[in-house]
Order: sequence, then C-alpha cells, then structure tokens
Amino acid sequence: MKKNALIIGAGGVAQVVAHKCAQNNDVLGDIHIASRTLSKCEAILESVREKDAMKVEGVLEAHQVDAMDSSAVADLIRKTGAQIVINVGSAFVNMTVMDACIETGAAYIDTAIHEEPDKICETPPWYANYEWKKRDRCAEKGVTAILGAGFDPGVVNAFARFAIDEYMDEVKSIDIVDINAGSHGKYFATNFDPEINFREFTGVVYYWEDGEWKEKKMFETGRDWDLPVVGTCRAYQSGHDEVHSLATNYPQADVRFWMGFGDHYINVFTVLQNLGLLSEQPVKTAEGLEVVPLKVVKAVLPDPSSLAPNYTGKTCIGDLVKGIKDSKETEVFVYNVADHKDAYNEVGSQGISYTAGVPPVAAAMLVASGEWDAKTMVNVEELDPKPFFTILDKIGLPTRVLEGGLGGKDKAWNE
Repeated sequence: MKKNALIIGAGGVAQVVAHKCAQNNDVLGDIHIASRTLSKCEAILESVREKDAMKVEGVLEAHQVDAMDSSAVADLIRKTGAQIVINVGSAFVNMTVMDACIETGAAYIDTAIHEEPDKICETPPWYANYEWKKRDRCAEKGVTAILGAGFDPGVVNAFARFAIDEYMDEVKSIDIVDINAGSHGKYFATNFDPEINFREFTGVVYYWEDGEWKEKKMFETGRDWDLPVVGTCRAYQSGHDEVHSLATNYPQADVRFWMGFGDHYINVFTVLQNLGLLSEQPVKTAEGLEVVPLKVVKAVLPDPSSLAPNYTGKTCIGDLVKGIKDSKETEVFVYNVADHKDAYNEVGSQGISYTAGVPPVAAAMLVASGEWDAKTMVNVEELDPKPFFTILDKIGLPTRVLEGGLGGKDKAWNE
C-alpha cells in the first residue's frame, strides 16, 4: 500500500531524499517537500524532473513552512495527506516536527538528535533530553517514530545489531568508524551544515566504557584505521548521536565513535575555536550589532551542497564489533563504501549527503510495507536490520562484512 511522504528540509540531504522517494514512488506515493524557502524546494524538485527520476506517474509538490511552528507542520501534513514525514531539516526542528506527527498520526523519521540553538553537548544519554520523553506519547497514539535513521546514526546502529545477532553470543565492544577519503578542492569546507558540524566537535566527547559514561576532549585520542578501499586513515574519538542509544540498548558493551580528520581541518578548527568563532552564544560588535559567532562562520563557508560537482573519492563507514561466540573471542567489521562522483551523477549531491539521505527513504519504505511500522518510538537498532539492508542494497548503499574483523574475509552481508 502506498503511503504519501512529506520531506522537511531543503539542503543537500533533502535533495537525495527527494530523488530516492521519487525513484520509489510506487511505494511512497505522492512526494511533497517543504522548508522555509520555497525556491530551494522547487530547485530540488526540478533536479528530480531533470533526472526523470519518478518511477511511476505521481504528485511532486513544493511547499513553504516554518518547521519550528508545530501547528503549521501539522496543517501541512493534513493538507498533503502525508502518512510518513521524513525530517531532514535542521536538528533544531526535531521536536516541533515530531509533535506535529504525534498530533496527526503520521509516522516520523529523522536522522539526528534534537538540539537547542543555545545549548551544546548536553548530559548523556542525549536522546533522553528530548526525543525519548515523547516515547510514551507515541505508544499511546500508535505513532511510529524512528529516530536517527541516517547513516550515522542509523545504518551503523543496524550494523551493530546485525553483527551481534549473527556473530556473537555476547557483545564486548562497538567501535563506529567514519572515514571520508574524498576531496572537494576547497580551502576549507564542511560536508554538512557547518553550524551542526562544529557543534558536534566543540563539546565534550562522551563515550560508554566499563558500564559508565566517560569523557575526553576533542582530538585527544586518535588512531590509524586500515579500512577496505580507502586504506589507512587517521580517525579521532568523537562524541556522536548513536553512542547514546547503543549504550542504552547494549549497556554491557563499550561504545565509541571515531571520525576521520586531516591535519588541515584540525588546524583551522583549532584557530576558529581559540578565537571564539565557534561559540553558539551571541556577542555584540562595537557597533551594537548582536551576532552569533558560529552563525557568522557558517555564513562565510561554502554551502555543503555546492561541493558536489567537484567532489572525488570515497567514504568508508562501518562498525568493528567484538564479542564472544562459543566461548571464544570473535570480531566482525560491517561496513559500506560510497563514491562521491557516483552520488553526484545519480542525484546531484556529494557522497556525505548521499549516505545520510538514502537510509531514511529505505526506512520510509519499510514503514509503508509494515515491516518497520512499529507504532511506537524506536532507535534503529531496535528494528530488524535485514529488510533494511535488503532495500539499501537495491537503492544504492550495499552492506558488506569482514568476518574476523579488519583484514578478515570480505563478503556481502547475505552471502
């Protein structure tokens, strides 16, 4: 049965979501996209039409909405008849969009934890500060809410669940590794919203180890990872969304997140931070103008969507999961490799947007089929990963496994 989809947001990830929804509109029905800036939504839909992406004839419409206004979002859900809302707008709008879904009964899917503009890196587990407070309400109303259904968080949560279910009697550790070995040719740019990007790395690095939350500073701990296709890359332990749900659902495991950074990024980031330019708190200029330094930095950096035409190279994102099987130590690396140029050729976006935008569409298709229509709030690792991988294989993000861990036997997940 088709279930009409409403996409919230009009950035690089939203472009991928729109293309993938159109390519699968035999399942997802009418496709609507909305943001504060109507022209951005219309440009995305024009790119869909240029690619002739619609699988079957159907509705493709753009709308203007302030996603911070929950009643306006609810009105739009009713107007469009949307039964699934894919929220790929700013992380600042999660709660208002979710409230609109709870009010109207539409399924809700997002790709990151909610954030408040004036707060960074709140008390762990982060989901407990906002989304999880609505879990009982979702269950009462039978509303499906799938949290963090991008790649990381999202697919990597499913990787962890799959590795544990298929290869282990007991899990000991989950290390998520995110490497972008691509090049965009700019002096300095971020691969997604600069404001959200910097906020991830200016706070405390929280991780779960020995059954408790521990803390580090950003760039305090780094190590070299020898990964499939991209080779040996340096990654640093970072704070990240999926650590907070995985640590709750697998409290017996150590859970850490590692992200690749080059020396140039670290140098520029450090200068900006030391100058106070990454602060989320407003300051006044000598002329009395109030500005938020982080928003000024965002305004002068390249729009992440502008990086796509010249982006080359690949990404490798995966989970190294260790545990016990038949009383013996075991490990497995579950991963995906994506290509920036392939992503641009298909949907006009770079690889980071592609890896973030394809999974929520797969999740939406599983809600439409009923396989992931949970009628309550869940994180991705609480759902069966196999149908998720099956769709991801078909629509652009195949899952592979190294049995025995890094350097082990390489195979498709379902071989």
